[in-house]
Order: sequence, then C-alpha cells, then structure tokens
Amino acid sequence: MTSSMSDPAISLETPVRAPSAVPVDDAVIPFEVSELDLRGRLTRLGPALDQLLVRHDYPAPVAKLLGEAIVLTTLLGSSLKFEGRFILQTQTDGPVSFLIVDFRAPAQLRAYARFDKARLGDAPDSGALLGRGHLAMTIDQGPDMSRYQGLVALEGGSLEDAAHEYFLRSEQIPTRVRLAVGEEWRRDGNGPKRGWRGGGMLLQFLPKAPERARQADLDPGDAPDGNALHTVAEDDAWVEGQSLIATVEDIELIDPDLSGERLLYRLFHERGVRVFPPQALHAQCSCSRDAVEAMLKSFAPQDRSEMVKDGKVAVTCEFCSSVYEFTPQEAGVE
Repeated sequence: MTSSMSDPAISLETPVRAPSAVPVDDAVIPFEVSELDLRGRLTRLGPALDQLLVRHDYPAPVAKLLGEAIVLTTLLGSSLKFEGRFILQTQTDGPVSFLIVDFRAPAQLRAYARFDKARLGDAPDSGALLGRGHLAMTIDQGPDMSRYQGLVALEGGSLEDAAHEYFLRSEQIPTRVRLAVGEEWRRDGNGPKRGWRGGGMLLQFLPKAPERARQADLDPGDAPDGNALHTVAEDDAWVEGQSLIATVEDIELIDPDLSGERLLYRLFHERGVRVFPPQALHAQCSCSRDAVEAMLKSFAPQDRSEMVKDGKVAVTCEFCSSVYEFTPQEAGVE
C-alpha cells in the first residue's frame, strides 16, 4: 500500500542546507535516508486535528484514540498518487466500537468515533478502548476502478501494533510506525488555551535487492510441538533504522516548537537525511445539501415519511455535525 509513495527525482547536486527551525503544522513531510535504504513520512497535526476532535466534544480518551487513527491515516493515505480516498475503519467490541477516518487525496480529512460512555472508565489504554475486532484500510480509486481493502485483526493491542501486523502480513515491507497525540495548554491574550496536537512517523526499509528485506515466515499456528520457527537475520541497515525510530519520544512528535525537519535531523544526521516538500493537510467534510438530498431520495417512501418530525426532515452529518433541514416535499415525501 505505501510502497507506492512518490519517489521524486533526486539530483546528486542537491544543495545541503541546515534543517528549518520553523515548525509546519498540518502537513506530511516525506523523507529518505539513502545510506540505510530507508524511506518514510513524518506527520505534524495542530489546528486541523483540534478542529476534527473538538467539534464532537469527545471524552479525552476517545479523542486521543481517534487522533491516533487520524495520524495513522495521514501517514498511509498521503502516499496515494491519485485523487482517490483512503479510509481507515475499526469495528470492535470495546468501549470505542467504531472509528472511521476518511482521507481524500491530496489533503482533505474527516473523522468520527462511536463509543459507550459508560464503559470508558474500564479501559486503561487504547488497546482496551478498542477491544477485539478488526481494522480495515480501503483505497478507493474512483467509481470506474475496483477498491483495494486490507484487513487486520484487533486483539487488544494499539493502533501501532495493528499497523505493524498489517505490514507484516499484507505488504511484507519492513515497517515501523510511531503515533502520538496529546493536549497542549498555551497562554495567549485571552488567557489559557487548550488544543489537541498529533504527530507520527512511518519508516520503511526498501533496499534495491529484495532479499535484503526478507522477513521470517509467519507462524502457521498448527506446527507440531518442537518444530523450530523460521527465522531470518535482519539486515544491519534495518536494525539501525528500527533502533533510531524507537528513540523518538511522544513529546518530540507533538512539540509545537520543534520543527519536523529538526526532528528528522536529530534522528538521521549521522547517515544523512533528505526531506521533500511538505504535503499540506486540512480538516474538511465532503458533505453537502445536494448530497444529503440525493441520499434521502434513495430511501423507500415509507422510510422517508417516518423521518418527518415537526413538519421537516432534519439530517445531521456524523462527521462534521452540520444539520441539513428539508421540507417533506424537498425530501421526496409523498
């Protein structure tokens, strides 16, 4: 899925410069560490993430989990080379039973979570909030193209765990992901101000020789007792890459005063890191009055009749909470 990440032409004469000290929010920065055959993307989210989360007034644990899903979606969806959609969705038996993040390439994000407030106190971490079920990642290339969907089981682990499992089983690309979301408190002219911030990094090992990226065969689960599991020694370059991304702290990923370029330089300056132009991101729902009206007219006449309350039909968008009101005639009620 992410192996289709754009691969800009690189000149050997590309000038070397100091990493920018200016933080850029709501953007994805592609990067490359050619000496280690590593490629990746770094996401930094500020106002866009805050806008997606506060419009629903989620409890903090739910907002944090949905924020992590949004960050993961930007890391994966930003690799699309066409103006399609990347949709991340979970369905589980946990307190947060449903998450969906819809990324419309190249920059548009919307998201929504469904949860049981009474059960939130029993979930100590994101894995417990999710519970057991599945994570689906769908690439929609448009009405004239087939969809691609990958599924991975959720068994009480985090979204980072699920991403690693997906790449191991489906893409078979050595991959590591880091996700972080937190609330920021700052004082401005109007007093203390709170806002959500998020950050993430995806790192992949993509050597020119495929055998260098070989991974151990998956555990068949039914091998006789005593059989040794298949193992493959990891390439030294990938061992180093994993060690480096493991040192990234949550605060570094969301720090509003630390630029993404400086963070990448901290990690990879000894090997040399090349960054590419950032890809902007913004929160924007794709709903519209015309789309909602068309959706209403797709229902059976009896269903439309039952939607009339106080002489009107009102529809609320689950993503952005926009309310669309129609007369019975506009909604096609006979």
